[in-house]
Amino acid sequence: MQKRVKFDFEIYFTNGGSIKGEDFRLDISGNDIADKELADYIVEDLQLLMVGKTKILNKEIIIENLLTKLIKQTF
Repeated sequence: MQKRVKFDFEIYFTNGGSIKGEDFRLDISGNDIADKELADYIVEDLQLLMVGKTKILNKEIIIENLLTKLIKQTF
């Protein structure tokens, strides 16, 4: 079983514009993850520049059996 965080996000840029994500899932090693840590991870992983305000919304910790999901998807 793998703990994951499921969440929505909004990232606003200092030079205008924004991006949004819905139902993102990310593996986590602990029981929880801070909103700032999630936002920092997204910004770094997507190599975003000129980031202003970030919002993490609808955060939920879930437990999934990834092996079962992968097996079901291959058939």
